[in-house]
Amino acid sequence: MTEFGPVAWPPAPIRTDRLVLREAEARDRAAFVELFASPEVGAYIGGARPRDELEREVPEVPGRRPGRFVVDLDGAMIGMVTLNRRDAERPGHVRPDAGEFELGYLFLPKAWGCGYAAEACAAALDWIAAALPGEPVVLCTQTANGPSMRLAAKLRFTEVERFEEYGAEQWLGAWPSVCPPSTDGRRSS
Repeated sequence: MTEFGPVAWPPAPIRTDRLVLREAEARDRAAFVELFASPEVGAYIGGARPRDELEREVPEVPGRRPGRFVVDLDGAMIGMVTLNRRDAERPGHVRPDAGEFELGYLFLPKAWGCGYAAEACAAALDWIAAALPGEPVVLCTQTANGPSMRLAAKLRFTEVERFEEYGAEQWLGAWPSVCPPSTDGRRSS
């Protein structure tokens, strides 16, 4: 069993109008190196890694693990979406015992501004809601990261708290599936 319990990993590829979310393949290696070497991508996640280091360390089939989807556009990787259990040692949780899923995403700069992140993240959220109904999902981003803050709002994450981590103010939001129902039976937002 994986962190997804009885749900088999990897799932069948998830298709959206423009994208495919799938398991990593050897053909994705160059895109993984580019993603983690990009100064723009690394701006809010601790910086870019040296390309020569990545060329030595990234395996032939990169990023193959439960919870990681490669985002494919027309047969090429443009980014990735992750669903991982949030480390109990980190601040920010919606469960008293921690362990909720955390949505993460990274996209190559050439894919920014096209709505791909919203489309891919929405598909991953729909998948986890169907596969593990009621599982909490959170998203954490720096408040200074305007595009990620806008994406969180578009995906209907609701602020839970803010805290200091990695030398910056962080924003933690919960996806509507974990928001308590309002008194009229609808989910609060």
